Amino acid sequence: MRRKIPSTAALICFEAAARNESFTKAAQELALTQGAVCRQIGGLEAFLNVELFRRSRRGVRLTEAGLSYSRQVAAQLDAVERDTLSVMRQQGANVIELAVVPTFGTQWLLPRLKDFQQRHPEVTVNLTNRTRPFLFADTTFDAAIYFGDADWSGTQSHQLMGENPVPVCSPALLNGQGMLEARHIAQLPLLQQSTRPYAWRQWFGSVGMNVERDMTGPRYELFSMLAQAAMHDMGIALIPPFLIQRELEEGRLVVANRHALSSDKAYYLMIPERKVESASLRAFRDWLVSQAQAYINSSGTNAAN
Repeated sequence: MRRKIPSTAALICFEAAARNESFTKAAQELALTQGAVCRQIGGLEAFLNVELFRRSRRGVRLTEAGLSYSRQVAAQLDAVERDTLSVMRQQGANVIELAVVPTFGTQWLLPRLKDFQQRHPEVTVNLTNRTRPFLFADTTFDAAIYFGDADWSGTQSHQLMGENPVPVCSPALLNGQGMLEARHIAQLPLLQQSTRPYAWRQWFGSVGMNVERDMTGPRYELFSMLAQAAMHDMGIALIPPFLIQRELEEGRLVVANRHALSSDKAYYLMIPERKVESASLRAFRDWLVSQAQAYINSSGTNAAN
């Protein structure tokens, strides 16, 4: 059965005219005559049986239906353009579309990725931020790195490392003290991470404390946001040291208490079962697992915690 979809040319003319609110400007942008744009939009309105523009001597304006439809069409045309550029870029190359939790990707993975490129120049790895699990069937991702318990249906998991976050803050907040006891930390503004809502409660519990305000304080989605807030004296944050190595080395952040929070969760590489035989993914998996193990061995980090 033929799809109920108007011509691409009509949609492109409509999107340009809607964005510019002018048939003349749309024609100039698309290198068409104004008459051609008018015919395309007129044909589209006839196809839809809906008026998209109100015409007057002073020009054209979108109707309410036209405004709604223009937003939808623009989003779909953007998606088609992205997919087209992606195919053009690949040109038959081995490409891995990897979803990765943001701070881990920028602070730990990217500094090491050049090594993979040198070892496997035939494979291109594209990174896209994703903070939560998703259905692989609904996306174009070939694999994902995420923090959790590896309970992801239809995937093969490969454990990389734990987090072991410690309380960190700016040197100014530490105010010359070498370390802060847990009871002092409990009195400071606690910076929260939205994807780890119970982190401070678990940290205080691990030192035998029950703090009423352990879930209060501003919330941020990314560790990089927590680090920035902590550096600007906004409070104290629980952050894995390997995600803020530069900040610690440069003294912009300091460890306020060396007690680390252990967790049964970890960072995992997740590969859909239908992709496990991919040669490029196997190469990336082996390289990534070895990099994680090398880091664990060099830092003394417990892989499971």
